[in-house]
Amino acid sequence: MKKVVIGMSGGVDSSVAAIKLLEQGYEVIGLFMRNWDASLNNDILGNPTLNENICPQEQDYNDALEVCNKLGIKLHRIDFVKEYWDYVFTYFLEELKKGRTPNPDIMCNKYIKFDMFVKEAKKLGADFIATGHYARIKDNKLLRAIDSNKDQTYFLSQLSKKQLENVLFPIGDLEKKEVREIALKHNLITAKKKDSTGICFIGERNFKNFLKNYLPNTPGKMINIETNEVVGEHIGLMYYTIGQRKGLDVGGTKERLFVVGKDLEKNILYVDEGEDNEYLISDSAVIENINWISDKKLNKCTAKFRYRQPDNDVTLEFINNEILVKYPQGIKAVTPGQACVFYNNEECLGGGIIKEVRKNGKKLWYL
Repeated sequence: MKKVVIGMSGGVDSSVAAIKLLEQGYEVIGLFMRNWDASLNNDILGNPTLNENICPQEQDYNDALEVCNKLGIKLHRIDFVKEYWDYVFTYFLEELKKGRTPNPDIMCNKYIKFDMFVKEAKKLGADFIATGHYARIKDNKLLRAIDSNKDQTYFLSQLSKKQLENVLFPIGDLEKKEVREIALKHNLITAKKKDSTGICFIGERNFKNFLKNYLPNTPGKMINIETNEVVGEHIGLMYYTIGQRKGLDVGGTKERLFVVGKDLEKNILYVDEGEDNEYLISDSAVIENINWISDKKLNKCTAKFRYRQPDNDVTLEFINNEILVKYPQGIKAVTPGQACVFYNNEECLGGGIIKEVRKNGKKLWYL
């Protein structure tokens, strides 16, 4: 009997993934990862998370343990707090310092869930590892999940082909509704549990309160890029992303304002009116840190520049270790620091990190 070590998060997806593996006849072992020291963060903030007696991560562990006990599988626990800090959180802070908008979940998959986790799983004798990600692997290709609304291949785009060897995604063929139904049928504690949202180490905390513990908060001018008029004050460039509308505390204007650029040296946040503002539209982007999962390197494919964004037709120009991605139709709010992920129909080809955004061959005001 083949042995599978599955990452148990305390959520409904990994719970049902474990059920599917048992139904397929595998010997299943659960492994819970503790990646963030929530108690330390509570001390920093001076209050308990959500005013509860137990932090969310410990609740997740307790839920994972109850599910494993109910399914008759053993649950191990491993601490990756230091590794997460070194490889994910430090990266997150450094990107914010550059004025970019990082995606730490992508790096967590690359360095923790499909690296550190795999090493621990092998110590437990794993033939395969499994997670509750919505994705599929077929013929050594990474494919989108059946549930297009939940597909998570975007977050797996920095994994190498080798990292995807001997990996199982048991719920990739299921709709989210089916996952909930299976959990209810088995009377699991996670069946109606709310999906986690946002950045995992921040959870339900106030993002601004959290971040000011790690990066200096430097207010500055908010300027209308069209009129060069000071229209307000920003609370720190790290709190804003390109295309953002919410959180712009500006009075005296009838039109909605959007973030259209940042000047790090002068500490200026540029804004302008209108949702389809010309400053938000680009026609090409330079992509760095390229990771190619597929054996194919296509010159024409589709790309996503944000999670859940519709596919965009693009052409690729390979320049040394970077790719110039062209999209003459124009795309709104392509943002440095975010991932650009390439697809060929159902296959996720790989991706990289957006380094620079251009229009008509000129770099935009994004950084």
